[in-house]
Amino acid sequence: MTIQNNIAEVTARINLAATECHRSPQEITLLAVSKTKPCEAILEAIDAGLRQFGENYVQEGVEKIQYFADRTDLVWHFIGPLQSNKSRLVAEHFDWFHTLDRAKIAQRLNEQRPQNKAPLNVLIQINISDENSKSGIKLEDVDALAAQVAQLPNLVLRGLMTIPAPETDYERQCAAFRQMEQAFQQLKNNYPTVDTLSMGMTDDMAAAIHCGSTLVRIGTAIFGARQYHN
Repeated sequence: MTIQNNIAEVTARINLAATECHRSPQEITLLAVSKTKPCEAILEAIDAGLRQFGENYVQEGVEKIQYFADRTDLVWHFIGPLQSNKSRLVAEHFDWFHTLDRAKIAQRLNEQRPQNKAPLNVLIQINISDENSKSGIKLEDVDALAAQVAQLPNLVLRGLMTIPAPETDYERQCAAFRQMEQAFQQLKNNYPTVDTLSMGMTDDMAAAIHCGSTLVRIGTAIFGARQYHN
């Protein structure tokens, strides 16, 4: 299967899931998770019509952004955990940041965002399954962090992101996503800039779409299994 075929298949799955719950497929952004993948693979995805790419590793992501610097139509999302000492690179190069979970990082990104760039779009990461191994805040802490982000001129609060615990049962997938949907609706009522709910990956995107996801993060189903280099 080529990357182009994979994208067609994933798009068909998104369209089907959206239609089943009476949503427009246009409401759902397909974010290609290109971490560990070479620029040639990203180029194939671009040729197949994709424009939004997600990276988990700061240095690798920056190198790809620089490689495609002449393409002004691409949108780059940082979707991995971020250490404070790497925040400047994210602030200087990326368009979106999905994994905000503390005010300190928000402050740093705000201070480090170049003035000649549009404000950085940020999503607050929720640890919906309360896993020790995962980043993210509890649902009850969303309002406090959102209020802090809203005060920062070089950031725009766009919504919420989550990575629930792996779950094969559809109903249990939906249970986690419904909590997110509720929190997202509340946040939307409070902030006019909020329009993005980033949830759903290769194995649970149908459930995520049924529960209001506006952006699915798909890696394996587009690019195949990840390649980790030692």
